[in-house]
Amino acid sequence: MLAFLDAHFEEILGAILLAAMVTIAFLNVIVRYCTSFSFAWSEEMTVNFFVWVTMLGTACGFREGKHLAMNIFYNALPRKARLAAFIFSCILCLVFFGALFWTGCLEVIPMWWYTIATPAFSLLIIFRMLQRCNTVLRAGNY
Repeated sequence: MLAFLDAHFEEILGAILLAAMVTIAFLNVIVRYCTSFSFAWSEEMTVNFFVWVTMLGTACGFREGKHLAMNIFYNALPRKARLAAFIFSCILCLVFFGALFWTGCLEVIPMWWYTIATPAFSLLIIFRMLQRCNTVLRAGNY
């Protein structure tokens, strides 16, 4: 299963969701302008898919180590202070996405199929962040 997660899972699922968003929006426009009918669910579905794609991009960013950072301050710190800052930022991210996972689980109960991505992808982001922290700490590149 871990090999599957290392095989660019986020990019593949994100591309599928983007294709679904474009298809749903395009079909809704065609149907709305060619008939007097409209898909009422299409806007809500594309907005939810957009949230999903955003969270997948966050997980991908943690996997690749490509999130924006305050490098000018970080690089000015001595090595031990950089390690402390790196560990502190990892802990803050874990707390944030752990809280997002928890609140996402509470949100999922009444509308699970719309909001399942929030807790599920929060766990994916936590996994990717821990994976990246482990890689950086093992290599000593903090």
